[in-house]
Amino acid sequence: VQLQAFGGGLVQVGGSLRLSCAASGGTFGVYDMGWFRQAPGKEREFVAARSWSGYSTYYADSVQGRFTISRDNTKNTVYLQMNSLKPEDTAVYYCAAVRYYQGRLPSQWPHWGQGTQVTVSS
Repeated sequence: VQLQAFGGGLVQVGGSLRLSCAASGGTFGVYDMGWFRQAPGKEREFVAARSWSGYSTYYADSVQGRFTISRDNTKNTVYLQMNSLKPEDTAVYYCAAVRYYQGRLPSQWPHWGQGTQVTVSS
């Protein structure tokens, strides 16, 4: 499966942004989908994930209550709605796919899209 993330940009503190990740070349509906981010000088970290059925969702503590992951299997797209953005949310955001969610380590996710930059200015 090929993934393409878009929707990043520059936003002020407290603002909102919605990222999208479009999938192609595979059966989107069988993949659990996730979002990760990587800030300069830091390791890539888990942000959120949603199962193929949509029944299970997972969030990093740092974004719980502010970010929402959703998916539309009819459009082969997963979204990340980001609200109440903080400067520490500044990073390159990546979408990822795995057949069965096994954890939050990047190494557990075999399929990746290119990143999209999110910058939160204070």
